[in-house]
Amino acid sequence: MSDRDPMIPLEMRRSMARAAQRRMVEVVKAGQTEAAPAPLPLHKSVYTHADRFEAERQKLFLGEPIVAGLSGDIPNPGDMFLFDAAGPSIIVSRGKDGVARAFLNMCTHRGAKLIEETEPYSGHHARLTCPFHAWTFDPAGKLVGQPSKAAFAGCEVGARNLIELPCAEHLGLIFVRPGGGEPIDAATHLGEMAPVLAALELHRATPVKKGIMTADSNWKFALDTYGEGYHFATLHASTIGQTHYNDLAVLDRLGRNHRIGFPDKSIADLVGKAESDWPVTDYGGVHYLFPNTVIFFGAVTPGVFFTQVFRLFPDGVGKTRCQFAVYAPFGVESDEHLAMCEMAYDATATVVQTEDYRVASTGYANLMTAPDDFHVVLGANEAALQTVHHHIANTIGMPL
Repeated sequence: MSDRDPMIPLEMRRSMARAAQRRMVEVVKAGQTEAAPAPLPLHKSVYTHADRFEAERQKLFLGEPIVAGLSGDIPNPGDMFLFDAAGPSIIVSRGKDGVARAFLNMCTHRGAKLIEETEPYSGHHARLTCPFHAWTFDPAGKLVGQPSKAAFAGCEVGARNLIELPCAEHLGLIFVRPGGGEPIDAATHLGEMAPVLAALELHRATPVKKGIMTADSNWKFALDTYGEGYHFATLHASTIGQTHYNDLAVLDRLGRNHRIGFPDKSIADLVGKAESDWPVTDYGGVHYLFPNTVIFFGAVTPGVFFTQVFRLFPDGVGKTRCQFAVYAPFGVESDEHLAMCEMAYDATATVVQTEDYRVASTGYANLMTAPDDFHVVLGANEAALQTVHHHIANTIGMPL
């Protein structure tokens, strides 16, 4: 069978769901989450120090492959979207040959922006024409129109194509290295996470709704809210705290990436039952892609799925911009399905902005005025957060 045969990833998802189900039954039975060996104190400077932030900006957001979007964001030749959150303004486009490419959003004549919108912007352009002097480029970045061309004759840089950046499309994800450099080996970058993402069929995901959420906090302080269920009963008492166990999770460390599963309260019904009597369950989980992307895949109702993508970017040391998008994982199936995916966006954005990012913002304000020796403490029950901080520190070469 072809690797695009829908039965293959469906069986993969069912297998992953059953494996997670077994582990969730065990943690619910034990009443104890899968944990790290010990707590991890973090000096407040891990979040507040300008030198550390600059190292993260240079080595993570400019130097690492960053998720710019999904394949479904540019399904057809000539489709383009902007990716400017990592620093430079970047156009990601699909050429006539079907290849996704990334270019600086900068005319090679006098540097003007070719697309004067802001992220999240997407559109279709058979040609990109500079609003300043009408130099024109095709979706593959080639200069195809140059008014008064003779005036630039004899100049070595007088007729340049767009400046291309490393870009790779793999498993439905489009990666860009915003600072340039070597080509991207997306398979190596994803490592052990690749088989998990293959099961999600992200290449089939259709964008439904996008927007921006903000936090007045360091980007890592906001990112920390995605990696533990210790806060469900308190912060999300009226939403996920009603349906899921507080402070219980199963964690898969997959290189610098990870996957977390949070057991819902129906798992209690399986404790003590033979596995043969367990119902078939839908796959769901929170998938973290180093350094700044979180992908939630799950069901709205049984058999009705949606994919949520959160990409967190620093806007200075103490501000975060989250590019948030909801996709229909296998395409929009009906008007009702579209409405449910839009509802999932609205409900999630409200909770994250008014609850998670609220406490991240007020907590960060406290860090800024806390005593010089103040340490945040990540408990043993916050194992995923500990792992993320260790990988970030190792990548930027600055110990915790």
